[in-house]
Amino acid sequence: MAYVAIADRDHELEHHDPTTFITKYIWSQDHKVIAIQYSITALFVGFVALVLSGMMRLQLGFPDSFSFITPVSYYQFITMHGMIMVIFLLTALFLGGFGNYLIPLMIGSRDMVFPYMNMVSFWVYLVSVIVLLSSFFVPGGPTGAGWTLYPPQAILPGTPGTDWGIILMLVSLALFIVAFTMGGLNYVTTILQARTRGMTMMRLPLSLWGIFMATILGLLAFPALFVSAVMMTLDKAIGTSFFMPAVISMGEQLDHAGGSPILFQHLFWFFGHPEVYIVALPGFGLVSDLLSTHARKSIFGYRMMVWAILAIGGLSFVVWAHHMYVSGMNPYFGFFFATTTLIIAVPTAIKVYNWVLTLWQGDIHLTVPMLFAIGFIFTFTHGGLTGIFLGNVVVDLPLSDTYFVVAHFHMVMGVSPIMVVFGAIYHWYPKITGRMFNETLGKWHFWLTFFGTYAIYLPMHYLGFLGVPRRYFSMGDTEFMPESAFVLNQSITISALFVGVVQLLFLYNIIVSLKKGKEAGPNPWKATTLEWQTPDTPPKHGNWGHELPVVYRWAYDYSVPGYHDDFIPQNVPPNPDIPAHDDGTHHS
Repeated sequence: MAYVAIADRDHELEHHDPTTFITKYIWSQDHKVIAIQYSITALFVGFVALVLSGMMRLQLGFPDSFSFITPVSYYQFITMHGMIMVIFLLTALFLGGFGNYLIPLMIGSRDMVFPYMNMVSFWVYLVSVIVLLSSFFVPGGPTGAGWTLYPPQAILPGTPGTDWGIILMLVSLALFIVAFTMGGLNYVTTILQARTRGMTMMRLPLSLWGIFMATILGLLAFPALFVSAVMMTLDKAIGTSFFMPAVISMGEQLDHAGGSPILFQHLFWFFGHPEVYIVALPGFGLVSDLLSTHARKSIFGYRMMVWAILAIGGLSFVVWAHHMYVSGMNPYFGFFFATTTLIIAVPTAIKVYNWVLTLWQGDIHLTVPMLFAIGFIFTFTHGGLTGIFLGNVVVDLPLSDTYFVVAHFHMVMGVSPIMVVFGAIYHWYPKITGRMFNETLGKWHFWLTFFGTYAIYLPMHYLGFLGVPRRYFSMGDTEFMPESAFVLNQSITISALFVGVVQLLFLYNIIVSLKKGKEAGPNPWKATTLEWQTPDTPPKHGNWGHELPVVYRWAYDYSVPGYHDDFIPQNVPPNPDIPAHDDGTHHS
């Protein structure tokens, strides 16, 4: 195990303390400031994607009513909405935001191992976001190739944004991966090397296990996207043929020959499926901590939860081609990928059972973070069940390009992670700001968002069974779509716009509470993990003052029999009169 020496750090702390506004808040090397920079940038770009989805829904619910939504702009909205939400919002928020903020505090470290590289990673991420958003302002606008960017159509004339848009998209992805790699190396190294005395790997909170495994997945999976972005840029810019077969475009034979479009799909989904878990695993970890803290009960089956995280991470690399059942690859692959897809449901189900058993007979406090955590269990379970349908080749073939896939994907990758994001922001908000948010507004935000998202995505499953195709600008008059499909599309649109507006409650609550919220105190949730035991709230530069904490126990000592309080923080020394929880770390 790696130890950090506890020594007199006065001179070092004094030397590194930022002194000016610029070094404190702009070119900051403090992990907490960098986390907030990441979070604000990600939430801003996510708001842009939310507006784009609202415009897409307006067209689908009320076709031909809005002249500014043309077929070209519709496909551009789809592409930008998908790419922003999956990569530039969720990946950046979970790892750049929560990862940066929580890792040093939860392991009892003063900062990341490489603070300067951490700062650079944020600024490269910001540049990648600016490059992406700049595509709205170039000739031809952003790319409209769909968020999966499949060649050859992604770079052929006739697709929106094939002049500047596709190049800017690919460059912004490459920059994002550079930023992620710098941040990711930091997260992994810090967890492995900078843990305080007594913090073994099996005493880490599950939040950190999720972030740790997701970062490793990213470091292994993002290179596949990086090389495919570089190769497609070359196909577009200088006429190479990595992905471009011999093609006749608009009656003209192009110079490309010998490339493989399916190679791009393999590379994209080799990144794309681990990406699902790069977003999901931090969510699994954070929600575990929320459930345990607000149910006042130790997490059920801690070691099983850790092994499930590791198993999900490993299996996520051998299931990618279940996204490609209709691509024309060899059908025999379908058996292998369907089997592994169903196997990955086993460790995922273990986690769901353990969350439910953590709640069983707990002293459940229905705080705002807890409501969002329980909401996550519902939405994730429902989304996961439809994934079992789509993992089977025979069922997937007719459903593949319908709204059933849109519903499944958004329940798993849209609604579920966002539930965790809101719950986690509400949970750690008192630590970050020193203030409490408005509980009533938070509860209104939860209930309206929770029921609103079901009003959006439950009917979409039905539309999928009817065969309503996704990615269509306008459905027109068709034989197979009954009148109910058009009515449902209208109701889905109204629900989506309603849920979008409800998020203003969240923004209002978070911003107003900065000034007007009541003082939170150091540990308002009575939590056991180290970040709640810092000498200052919000934590100052260096986190721990002159002495680092020492860890004596696991992260989930709640409701221990014989103890005067219902929680024992990780840095409280063992007491021979109190029976220790058997967490497998033999701390007593």
